[in-house]
This record gives sequence, structure tokens and C-alpha cells, in this order.
Amino acid sequence: MRQAQYAALIRRYFDACNAADYDALVSCFTPDAVHYFPAGLPEIPWRSAQTIAAKWVWCVENLGSQWTIEKILVSHDSPEAVIEWTHWKGKLGTALRGDEWYVFDEQTGLIKEIRAYYASPADKEVTINELVDFDYSGRGYHLEPQGDRS
Repeated sequence: MRQAQYAALIRRYFDACNAADYDALVSCFTPDAVHYFPAGLPEIPWRSAQTIAAKWVWCVENLGSQWTIEKILVSHDSPEAVIEWTHWKGKLGTALRGDEWYVFDEQTGLIKEIRAYYASPADKEVTINELVDFDYSGRGYHLEPQGDRS
């Protein structure tokens, strides 16, 4: 049953993040995995298993980062899951809450994409608040409101 495997992989990924275990982190992803983020972070999106692993190790070492999973929902009919998390930044005395959408490679069962969404104020400097460098059009997302609501 892939649902249980996907949920277990997400938990293993978070355990590896909290342990700052580079090799364990890399083992959770396809080599060409991509982690998308909202605007505001440098050098995003993170492309490759190695980059994702190195960035999370840096966060643990420099920010005192630790993460908790609040909820996991795994799709019953596609290789996808969504979670709610809290990112605790111990050295800064702050925390960030958000959600992530996971896409898994069906052949390997590994994570091939994560899209992070933060519970934070909208950036008033941009027209549309969205993930940086994510192909919304190519993925079939709406690029404008549907119907006349005026």
C-alpha cells in the first residue's frame, strides 16, 4: 500500500531534517528533486537531492531548526500527499507554520517535488503571491479569476 509508504517516507524525511543527517536526507529524494518556496528566501527553488539536504543541514546548524509534523494526508489515487508542519528556529526564538504538497516518483517511491506554503502575511510588493519559479501555467493552474464576480 503506497499510502503508508509515502507517509512513512515523509516521517523519515523529517527525522533526517531534525538530525541534520545529510545522507539520510539525500536518500529521501530522487536525484533531480525540486523544493519550491514562496518569495523571500535566497537561492530558491532548491534543485537536487544534494542541495535540499545541504540547505536543511545548514538550517539546523545555523538556526537551531527543528520541525514537527502536525498532520499528514496521503492521496488515495495519486502519488501525492500534503502535510501541515511547524518549523521551530531555536536560535532565533521564532517558529513558522505552513503546509507542503509532496509529489512522489512512482517507480522509486521517493520524493520528487515539494511545494511549501507558509502561514504568513502576503507580500504586497508582488502582483500574485506564489511559489518562485513554479510553472503554474504548465501545471494547469488558473492564471486569473474564473467568471465575472464584479
